[in-house]
Parts: sequence; C-alpha cells; structure tokens
Amino acid sequence: MIWRRYDRLALYVAGFIPALYLFYAAFSGWLGADPTRVLEHHLGLWALRFLIAALCVTPLRNHAGINLLRYRRAFGLLCFAYAALHFLTYVVLDQGLDLSAIWRDITRRWFITIGMAALLMLVPLTLTSNNAMIKRLGARAWGQLHTLTYAIAVAVIVHYILSVKSWPAEPLIYAAIVGALLLYRIVRTLTKRWRPRPGPIPRPA
Repeated sequence: MIWRRYDRLALYVAGFIPALYLFYAAFSGWLGADPTRVLEHHLGLWALRFLIAALCVTPLRNHAGINLLRYRRAFGLLCFAYAALHFLTYVVLDQGLDLSAIWRDITRRWFITIGMAALLMLVPLTLTSNNAMIKRLGARAWGQLHTLTYAIAVAVIVHYILSVKSWPAEPLIYAAIVGALLLYRIVRTLTKRWRPRPGPIPRPA
C-alpha cells in the first residue's frame, strides 16, 4: 500500500508543523510580550508530548490492540528534535550566545541543570535509533540503553515543574501521565521476572 510506504515520512512532516508555526508566530509578534519564553515553553512541551507518545506505544499495543510500533522511532527522533530546538532557542534567542551566562544557569539553576541532563541522555538514544546500531550493540544491550527513556521522562517532568515555579494544572497532568507509564513499566518488568518458568518437558518412559 502507498500509505505504508510514506506514512513515517508523513509523520515527520506533520510533526514539524507545530515548530514551523511557533517560529513564524514568534517572529510575527503573535506570542505576546515575551515571545522567546513562549517559544521556549511550547517547543519543550512538544518534546515532552512526543516522548510520552513513544512511551505509550507498548501499553497501547498490549492492552488496546493499537500497534504503533513502526512509529516509535519517529516519535523519539521528533522528541529529540524539539528538545534541541528548545535548547537552541534558550542559547541563541534567550541568552544571545552568552556562554558564561549559559554555564552559570546550567550550574546554578536546578531546573536548567536537570533539563540539560535530560537533553544529554537523549543524545545516545538518538544516535542509536537505527537498525545498524541495534545490530552492533545487540538487541539486549540496545534495549537496556533505551530504558533511559524513563529516566529522561522523569527529568523532563521535574524540569517542567521547577521552571514554572508554581503548581498549575498542566505540568501536573503530564506528571501523572508519565507516572502512570513508569508504574506500568515497573509492574510489567516485575511480572515478567516473577512469572514461573515452564519446567522441562518430561521424556516418555
């Protein structure tokens, strides 16, 4: 089918539409008195949304019969792209490439420290999100590396909550979603570990 040939490309194209709109809106003066902060916020929010989408693939397949496995890599790469744009907006538009100010923020402002850690953890996942790296690392090692996704999700949520400096509903809703996905992963892992293994098949006498 033609759709199956181009569906992932269509997802990438659709995935970048929010970024194009946000940058256009920012430079058109549509984002209010502080467009840089609004742009930063929404780029980071889209990174979180795509991260959650990637984490939802397994529970949706196992419990809702919705198989989005072929799109999980795209969700992850879109997450990294938006996280990188979020960071570059901060570096270029917010701080004006002032490296000393950026370093001071990273080392002294906890929400930026945690956000930077999340971005750095995303880098090896992005670099290994291809079939060649799966073969080179082996499926088991590759899978263990990509469990970092959950640590990244927690770090992003903490970064988000600390950055708003209050308790509005939106970050708490995302925190609840990530918490539920993390709990699902823990329960699933423990269930697999505790499940009794089948004994040896008895040989006929």
